[in-house]
Amino acid sequence: MAFTKAQKGKILAQYEEWVRNSKAVYILQYSKMNVKSVEAFRSKVREVGGEAHVVKNTLMKLALERAGYKIEEGLLAGTSLAGFAFDEAPSMAKAFAEAAKTSAQVFQVKVGFLDGKAISPENVKALADLPPLPILRSQILGVLQAPASKLVRTLVEPARQVARVLQAYSEQSAS
Repeated sequence: MAFTKAQKGKILAQYEEWVRNSKAVYILQYSKMNVKSVEAFRSKVREVGGEAHVVKNTLMKLALERAGYKIEEGLLAGTSLAGFAFDEAPSMAKAFAEAAKTSAQVFQVKVGFLDGKAISPENVKALADLPPLPILRSQILGVLQAPASKLVRTLVEPARQVARVLQAYSEQSAS
């Protein structure tokens, strides 16, 4: 379907807005897609606070370049479905990696964009393997608290031992 110059301008503006507002952008190659698989994938993406759209490669490339991303030649060849992570980049990466893993003949991760840089499909999978943000925060807090807890136990232990010895003497003298 041919688009007029005005329509292409509107599409490009929409792509640029999505890229600007997203924390990460992931691009899948898709083939043999039916409406059911597309809708199932889109609902998973919406659950994690993102959007997924079939995109025109040349317009998407232009939108990414205008946002400061470096695009390798031929990277956006073929069919492309772009996902925009508006909330958490790892959650969106997980949705894309799961789709590529469960439907390898339908979906294949081409590239991801995070913090102004392109990341490989392997890096997208590694990002998907990260735990959710609340769990990461609790793990970091545990790591930060562990030395302080050990220090307090170490400082208190001699006094605790003296108290046990005194208690044992008092129990001996009472009997």
